[in-house]
Formats: sequence, C-alpha cells, structure tokens
Amino acid sequence: MLRFPHLKRDFTASLVVFLVALPLCVGVAVASGVPAELGLITGIVGGLVTGVMRGSSLQVSGPAAGLTVLVYEAVKEYGLPVLGVIVLATGLLQIAMGACGAGRYFRAISVSVVEGMLAGIGLVLIAGQLYPVVGEAAPQTGPAKLARLPQALIGAFDSSHSLASLALGAGTVAVVVLWKHLPPKARAVPGPLAAVALATFVSVALDAPVARVEVSGLLGAVQPPSLDAFGELAGPGPLATVVAFTLIASAESLFSAAAVDRLHNGPRTAYDKELIAQGTGNTVCGVLGALPMTAVIVRSAANVQAGARTKVSRVLHGLWLLLFAALLPGLLTYIPVPALAGLLVHAGAKLLPLRAIGRLWDGHRGEVLVLAVTAVSIVAVNMFEGVLIGLALSIVKAAWDASHLKLDVVDKGAGPVQARLSGNATFLRLPKILDTLEGLPRDRPVELDLTGLHHLDHACRTALENWAQRHSAAPDEPVRVVTTA
Repeated sequence: MLRFPHLKRDFTASLVVFLVALPLCVGVAVASGVPAELGLITGIVGGLVTGVMRGSSLQVSGPAAGLTVLVYEAVKEYGLPVLGVIVLATGLLQIAMGACGAGRYFRAISVSVVEGMLAGIGLVLIAGQLYPVVGEAAPQTGPAKLARLPQALIGAFDSSHSLASLALGAGTVAVVVLWKHLPPKARAVPGPLAAVALATFVSVALDAPVARVEVSGLLGAVQPPSLDAFGELAGPGPLATVVAFTLIASAESLFSAAAVDRLHNGPRTAYDKELIAQGTGNTVCGVLGALPMTAVIVRSAANVQAGARTKVSRVLHGLWLLLFAALLPGLLTYIPVPALAGLLVHAGAKLLPLRAIGRLWDGHRGEVLVLAVTAVSIVAVNMFEGVLIGLALSIVKAAWDASHLKLDVVDKGAGPVQARLSGNATFLRLPKILDTLEGLPRDRPVELDLTGLHHLDHACRTALENWAQRHSAAPDEPVRVVTTA
C-alpha cells in the first residue's frame, strides 16, 4: 500500500472512466466503419500501454470522435488492412518527433486552426451520424451529406423502421443532454452509458426493428497488417493520411494535456514524453490493426473529476475494458446502432467551438475567419487539405499582423512635410506606404523619419530609396531621411 497511497481513489476513478469509455469506444468504431471490437482494443491499449508511460499522468487515451471521419475515409479508400499500416506509421512518426523534442512545438499551432479543425470534424460527424439515426446509409462526401440531410430526416416519418431508429437516436441525445441536471446520486452512472443502456433496454423490450452492433470476438477482430499492406505506403494518398493522422492526433492529445493540467494541481505534462507515449500506443494499435488513438478530454476530465491521483486509474480502466471485451462481448450485440449514432451526434456538437467564436469575435475577428475557413474547407474538401488550408491562412494572417505599420504625416502648411513610419515595414505593407508617400506635395521638402521602425525588410528599403531619389530629382524638393540604421 505504501507504493499506492491513492489506490482507493484511483480504483473508483478507473470504474467511472471505464463506464464513460465503453460506449464511446464502440460508437467510434461503428461510426468509423470497422468492427466494434477494434474500438475496444484501442481503448485497452490506451490504458495498458500508453497508461503506464510518462507524460501526462491523468489524461486518458483511446479512440476519439475527432478522428472518426478521417478513419472512415481511409478504410473506404484503402481497406482495413492498410489502416493498420497507416496507424503504425503514425505511431512511429510520433515517437520520432517526441524523441527530437518536437512535442512542445505543437503548442505553437494556431488555436483557431485547431478549433476550426474540430468544428469541421464536428459538422461532418453530425451530418454523417444523423443518417444512422434514421436508419439510412450516409452519402460519401461532406457536401452530399449536408445536402441530402433534410430529405433523409423528413423521409424518416414515412417508415416505421426509420421512425424507430429516429426515436432511439433522439432519445439517446436527450438523455445525455439532460443527465447533468439530475441529482448527484443519479449521476453516479455516466450519462453516455446510461443513455445507451436505456436505449438498449427499450429496443430489446419493444423488439424495435433497428440495426444492432455486430460482434465477431476480440481475437477475431485483431488483424495485423500483412507485408503487402506496407507497400501501400509508397502511394501519396496513404502518406498524406499518415501526416493527417499524426498532425491531428498529436495536436488533439497535447491540447488535451494542457486542458487537463488546468483541472488538477498534480505534476505537469512533459509534452515530448507524452508524444512518445501516444506514439507507442499508436504503434501497438497499428500492429494489432486497430483504430488510432488520441488523448480524449471527455475521459480525461471524468478521470480527474472522479478523484484520480495517479496513472493507476487509467491503467485499471484499460484492464476493465479488456475483461469486458474478453468475457462479455455478447452484450454488444444488443446495442442499437441509432443509440451509438446519437451519442456521436452529441459528441460532434461538443466539438463545435461556439463559445470560442464568441470570445474571438470581440477582439480577434481575423482568427474567426481562420476558424471558419478551416471548418468549411474540411466539410467541402477533406480533412487533410482542409487543415492545410487553415494552416496556410493562419501563416498569412500572422505575417500580416507581424507587418503592423503606422504612417503619420504632419503637414503644417509651411516648412517640410513630416512623414514618420513606426512598426514593422515589410513588403506586405508596400502598397500603403507608397500610396501615401507618392501623394505628398511635390513642391516642398519632405522629412522621412524611420526611427520608429522595428524592422525594415529589403523590399521596403529599396522602395523607399527609389521614392526618395524620384522625389528629390527636381530642385527645391529634397527628401531628408532620419534613421538610426
């Protein structure tokens, strides 16, 4: 007991996290188009492998809703065997990045891009999962999912099968949303588990005509990638998916770690070590042919709020998932798919950063533009290209902000015209600078004061020298440049 002074608290917290993780692991797997057991395997690895490693002591890893869309597209495009290779390569890349000290640099990624990424994922996830809610197959592309959604929802009222699915899915969302308003004793059971359990009970009791989870057994679901599958990495498509997996999984995990650090007073996250831990977990998941993992803020917050003190809680939660998957897999066959879809619709809605948009709108509207463009690009094109568009736009915005420049012109009607530049003069501001300077009187001397500049790039310097030569070409029109350079 001396080595585990917080065992009682960690044990209790592990049960809470297990009950939160169980329906989410299954739901993410089903939404990703893979066997339900693969979601459980990723959750098990997140507990038993990543859980014992150093990095962030209290955050919990497993399959995440944020990668559902990308995993579904990868499985559809390349097949389930190649998914294991992609996840394996992602893990090895994360380990290499952590070993090189790149973990802390993920904190430099624009928050607006990350929020936009999550918003885009949330929109695609909601649109895609509303189709299983009404018992229909979702279209392949994001725009098609949004375009056909009204027709699918209206058509649900014309079919008893679709109506039963819609009732179970909507009921699941309602229970999850309202659960937090119940008395504390009732909330001892996590809302997601209660919602799925209630939907399962109702569907079985009424023998509802809805789709249910298919189970093939834990060992049967394990599919280590074949040697032939590794050859697929030579193509640009799988390589782009590896990069996307690495970027999104790493950013989400490290942002989650920063959020979890704000929830407790224990040891802070070692970002490079956490990236290595996530990479190790993804490497093992890849070998087993399972889903990719990230640190998940929902499970991590539940772990902290349940009183966890050490990593023992997250290791034990992985053990409980293993015991359930090994001993009670048949229970999964009773779970209605619309209930899991409803659970993920709620998870997708929580990815929409509505509060963040409100805060940014007050003082950083340019960041709102980056967020919105990233989200729309993900919905309209795909995950990888949408994130690249967001990153490119954030870099352009940062360059524009960094080139902040103020140009003051003082003309007293007599004597020289005074023009003072302050800030950062870069080529991005050349049109503004030259338009103002070329509009100065041509028949009077000009005093150009550059002492307020923090930075003057080569393009601006050359342009100012050329302007000064032109303005001083005629008699009685000299330009006097004041500079500290």
